[in-house]
Amino acid sequence: MIMTLISAHDTTVPSTVQARTALRPEDAFDGIAPIDLSLVFKGWHGIFPGVRGSTNQTGEWDHVGASRNPDLTDGSTATETIVEHTRPSSFAYTLVGFTNVLGRLIAGVRGEWTYTPDGDGTLIRWAYEFKPLPRRTALVRHVLVPLWRRYMATSLDVAVEVAERIIAERNATGTGA
Repeated sequence: MIMTLISAHDTTVPSTVQARTALRPEDAFDGIAPIDLSLVFKGWHGIFPGVRGSTNQTGEWDHVGASRNPDLTDGSTATETIVEHTRPSSFAYTLVGFTNVLGRLIAGVRGEWTYTPDGDGTLIRWAYEFKPLPRRTALVRHVLVPLWRRYMATSLDVAVEVAERIIAERNATGTGA
């Protein structure tokens, strides 16, 4: 059973970025949803660690309830669980149990990627919703989120580039999704 991280009564702090790609929504989804996190999250200016890989993954990253532990370059980790998976339009996940400084600021995060048809391509939106710990909302809102949004934008651009490469290689070799 998946625990709800954020309820209607919780105070949260959102951050959203978006990018466009020439990929169709289903190709953008297939290129990004199961992506190797280490290809996208390289770390950012010493503030946010990169991702080396993940451990303890419970099967394919394609269904509600799948979970894993991202292994961060600062030696910390967290637990990531898919809470919504609706190919090709969206998927969402929670991240909890941060063992780095984030664990002292937030109870967790809900992330969501949406893929909307946009002409011949796709508009991709990546939203993060931070659930601050008590008395940490102002710090999360005014310090963490503005910095995180810049890291998100950089990471989203990388994710789109990687997805475009993955789908181009798949199409060149004729292998399916």
